[in-house]
Amino acid sequence: MARERGGADAMSVEYAPRGLVGVLTPQANTTVEPEFGILWPAGVAMVNARLTSPKSSMVDRLLDYLGSLDVAVAQFANAPIGAVAFACTGASYFAGPAEEDALVARIEDARGVPVITAARAVRDAFAVLGARDVGLVSPYPPDLTEASARYWTARGFRVARVAGAELQGGAFHPIYAMAGATAEKALTALDPAGLDAVVLLGTGMPTLRPILAHPQVGRAPVLSCMLALAWRTTLALEGRTPDAASLLHWISAAEWGPRYRDRQRLPAA
Repeated sequence: MARERGGADAMSVEYAPRGLVGVLTPQANTTVEPEFGILWPAGVAMVNARLTSPKSSMVDRLLDYLGSLDVAVAQFANAPIGAVAFACTGASYFAGPAEEDALVARIEDARGVPVITAARAVRDAFAVLGARDVGLVSPYPPDLTEASARYWTARGFRVARVAGAELQGGAFHPIYAMAGATAEKALTALDPAGLDAVVLLGTGMPTLRPILAHPQVGRAPVLSCMLALAWRTTLALEGRTPDAASLLHWISAAEWGPRYRDRQRLPAA
């Protein structure tokens, strides 16, 4: 098993004194790199590789991404990465926890660095929050939303409520072309009563705007798969154990909020 290590143990590169992350992004995804560019704290940098598949079926393509993880990670060659971030949740949903966990363990043993999947990062976020009843904001078609709910149930959580985000018809991709305002509208439509946490699903739906505007709904903290993945990967780089305080700090946008406003040319609150 890979050990979670701090920047002092890793070979340093100019723009990554706190650690270099190898990110794996689905082939047409246009959200992962921009959101990570805002989320990473100072001193953390990334190199990106694309997950590709010739399969036409969505399910087959997602499973192909996970099944070819060895090949995808090999794209980083001998770059001194301190962790691998798998920025695709759908693959985990269809594969299920057992297959996902086994594959992560195998790649970690082979590479000697932590492998953080977006789905397992959300699991860790729910765990440190003590969440039992969770709400999902889903940009997915029904079959993928149902697979997601089955996954979280298998991980020991109860999916108490689901809100769907309106897909962008006629665009190059119905999820990747979605606006942050659309995700925010879906979030605010979700009844938070009795929820312990809410997660904005997927790595393709823009999620920083809604989290910045609504870090909490009712008594439930709001996170996304991308935010959880950045949080969990940064902790892995630093050899730190996940905890609620660090996650809530990320959700508060204390560090990344100004970067988001600057890049989006939004006035400070």
